[in-house]
Amino acid sequence: MTTPDPGAPPRVAVINSSVREGRFAPRVGAWVHKSLVEAGVDTDVINLCDLVIPADMSPHPDSASFAGAIGQADAILIITPEYNHSFPGPLKTAIDAVREQWRAKPVAFVSYGGMAGGLRAVEALRLVFAELHAVTVRDSVSLHNPWGPAEDPRVEYPDQAATAALHQMMRQLSWWAGALRDARHRTPYPG
Repeated sequence: MTTPDPGAPPRVAVINSSVREGRFAPRVGAWVHKSLVEAGVDTDVINLCDLVIPADMSPHPDSASFAGAIGQADAILIITPEYNHSFPGPLKTAIDAVREQWRAKPVAFVSYGGMAGGLRAVEALRLVFAELHAVTVRDSVSLHNPWGPAEDPRVEYPDQAATAALHQMMRQLSWWAGALRDARHRTPYPG
């Protein structure tokens, strides 16, 4: 086993969780990906709309590919809308298709939605990841009613506050990624 380079940037799997027709997720995902690339973060973008992950957990190449991507990641960033005060069902199916790969990994969130900005989806996800022995980053990025500003070319989208929040959250995610990567290397997680 090779020793991880403590100075190496973390490898972050970015999961874009919306699969609905006409979804807003590509706009948010493009912003997040561009910001991470500009910051020198090694990213692996996973669009759930491009995968087939069977709800009955039957074997499928996409499920294996998804599990591999999570296993190779040092950290995970989930982009999620809020649907009916929670997160999308296909995201839960994808999360449940993987088990050990989540353990002792940090997870951060970028959410969007109406007035709540997707925060209820994030809080529901925190419970799921606690059960999987993952560590969720306290700070998150929440985009409230982003549809209007995103369509108006006169308005900066996302605004400076959202961009600053993303950078702050990524500093925290990177810290956790490095700390947990080193800890997993020293001692396998006893989950």
